[in-house]
Amino acid sequence: MASKKSSTQASPMAAAAASLLLGLLLVLPVPAVSSSDAEEAVVSRFREYLRIDTAQPAPDYAAAVAFLRGQAGAAGLEARTLELVAGKPLLLLRWPGRRPSLPSLLLNSHTDVVPSEPHKWDHPPFSAALDEASGRIYAHTTFNTDMKCVGMQYLEAIRRLRSAGFIPDRNIYLTFVPDEEIGGHEGIEAFVASKEFKDMNVGLVLDEGLASPGEEYRVFYGERSPWWLTIKAKGAPGHGAKLYDGSAMENLMKSVEAIRRFRTSQFDLVKSGAKAEGDVVSVNLAYLKAGTPTPTGFVMNLQPSEAEIGLDIRLPPSVHTEALEKRLAEEWAPSSRNLIFEFKQKTSVLDNFGKPAVTPADSSNVWWALFEEAVKRAGGKLGKPEIFPASTDARYFRVLGIPAFGFSPMTNTPILLHDHNEFLSKDEYLKGIGIYESIIRTLATLKDSNVDYESRAEL
Repeated sequence: MASKKSSTQASPMAAAAASLLLGLLLVLPVPAVSSSDAEEAVVSRFREYLRIDTAQPAPDYAAAVAFLRGQAGAAGLEARTLELVAGKPLLLLRWPGRRPSLPSLLLNSHTDVVPSEPHKWDHPPFSAALDEASGRIYAHTTFNTDMKCVGMQYLEAIRRLRSAGFIPDRNIYLTFVPDEEIGGHEGIEAFVASKEFKDMNVGLVLDEGLASPGEEYRVFYGERSPWWLTIKAKGAPGHGAKLYDGSAMENLMKSVEAIRRFRTSQFDLVKSGAKAEGDVVSVNLAYLKAGTPTPTGFVMNLQPSEAEIGLDIRLPPSVHTEALEKRLAEEWAPSSRNLIFEFKQKTSVLDNFGKPAVTPADSSNVWWALFEEAVKRAGGKLGKPEIFPASTDARYFRVLGIPAFGFSPMTNTPILLHDHNEFLSKDEYLKGIGIYESIIRTLATLKDSNVDYESRAEL
């Protein structure tokens, strides 16, 4: 009985103590992660990815995949590593949707980058140096570091959406693929032919775009197809002082002059504003090989019997390819001048259905309407849809008839693709995450019951 009485008497005291403690807790500041701290963590993760050396010809794919799998786990995503070609891992992530029968959204990026020339950089290319004064992050992979910024923006946007409790209606996939910089044949090309890809039921792909020096974001609905080829010339060798017709160098230089005239005519259209860069045929010399080498250079008094050039030609979807092939055979590399040409890569401008390999960027495409709406909702403005001037992995989707847009949310940023001292503003990177957050939320949400999203014909 005594203990019961003591317990009863202690109850008011305990209540008073609890009340006092609660009052103190209400007035004391609650420790929290500040906005600036959260942003620093986001930037830190980005820079960590940039420091992984994935430059061709010996990219450290294993380190990149290990890092990305860690980020995927933190974002709550399912992860699979596919090795369709030995030594070329492809990371496939999935965020399951509530209605997995809907066509899925695929966010694609590549992990490899082109080689750099470190001695020509102000900062080591893989240092991810941050200039505190300007807010610029310098690295040879930012796209302006091609294209690690976009891959990390996908992941950070999904982190935010999951933290906000958002659940997508459709499945969302992310792919981090190898070998884009060397043609993608053992990367995305192998993947789109796989059963794993077919099972994904992809309805729309987002891939890389380009930075914009102005206020408008650039978006690409198609791209120029690459024709990589060599032209080889043969001729009689001779003394360096001798003048004669039909030498290998003379035969080749006539071709170079013809190519230069054509290149100038196309470039003039761009300079005058008559056409955008992606709408003309570009021709550039990749290399010139000739001469008889010595330990210290070349034999200077001998005209060589062989000479060779390599060409990088890019064709817009609208080009008349037969006319260009005729020009190549009759003007640039005619057999009458002892010239032969060989394609190293020849990509069609048409899809598998015989149509130009482009994605409609107008009201006829429901995906475009949603994409445009999402960018506007996030405070962004899109420029006129363009043809990408180079080549990306998106071409492997468009050739299958799958819609694909190229988009990298970077405004007020110079285009330094594959250049020295590539950089991306920290603030621009963070702003881009918000853009992707809006895009993913909008594209993943089934809003209109009158639109048959489950029918590929409607997409």
